[in-house]
Amino acid sequence: MDFSVSVIIPVYNAAAFVEKAVRSALMHDTVKEVVVVNDGSTDKSLQILLSLQTEDDRIKIYHHENNSNKGRSASRNLALQKSTQPFIAFLDADDFYLKNRFASDYDLFTSDFETEGVYNAIGVHFYRDFEINEQTELELTTVSEPVNSDDLFECLLHGRIGYFSIDGLTIKKTVLDKIGFFKQHLIVAEDTDWILKMALCCKLVAGEIRQPVAMRGVHEGNVFNQGEVYKKNRDAMYESVVHWSLQNNQPISKVDLLLKYLFHYRSKENYSFMTESAYWMHLIMRNPKLFASMLWIKYCPLIRQRKKLFPILFR
Repeated sequence: MDFSVSVIIPVYNAAAFVEKAVRSALMHDTVKEVVVVNDGSTDKSLQILLSLQTEDDRIKIYHHENNSNKGRSASRNLALQKSTQPFIAFLDADDFYLKNRFASDYDLFTSDFETEGVYNAIGVHFYRDFEINEQTELELTTVSEPVNSDDLFECLLHGRIGYFSIDGLTIKKTVLDKIGFFKQHLIVAEDTDWILKMALCCKLVAGEIRQPVAMRGVHEGNVFNQGEVYKKNRDAMYESVVHWSLQNNQPISKVDLLLKYLFHYRSKENYSFMTESAYWMHLIMRNPKLFASMLWIKYCPLIRQRKKLFPILFR
């Protein structure tokens, strides 16, 4: 098997970190190209990238039209379109790979040709001051045990055995034929959307889940520090996976699980009955296939909020 990898790196104003990221990818012989999209950076990111490119022609640099800033999803999508190798790996510009990044991937892909993706653990590197409890919480992003591919979707949804990061994921490029590209309307959680779709239709297996193969850079500018941004995009992410699942004839039981978690989170926001009714109508109109199941009744606000609406009947 030709285990040649394209590493995808979106870059936006990452001058302080991007050289470390790119060099960490280039140190792996299996990496045949590092596909960088400079997403309208206004700092010295491009100058650093061009300088690195003079040292190693595996670095490919692309831009959006008019050097505009379009965000991580659009930048990854452009890089995916430009990539030429049969395997794809991902790296954010403020993160970096370790020497063992692809150590287990080759063996897993070659031992079972049906394997379409391998996920590994990542660690954390602080570029700012941190509390001990924060270091402990972020120390290792991983699943705590190997999971049968058929069970992975549900395990990732409930999160009881953890999660994995896109920085630790290697996939066959043919996976794109099944799940498509990143959803550009998602400011964050676009990687969760993508991974959940992958878990529904692809064979993903655990690689190195005890030790990190990459390090997440933690600094003052991290987007995951912005809780409100994630809250706004969480519902849209679930909506995206629901829509994709129905369009791609995934089992209705999987759609049921997605709706269960979507409305679990929405229930914490204490939306009014009218707001939830309008939202449910929006989902139904976008996904008329829901009418072919009992889910349109199960998640109807009148059913979900019956105890709140009719407290006397449920005392």
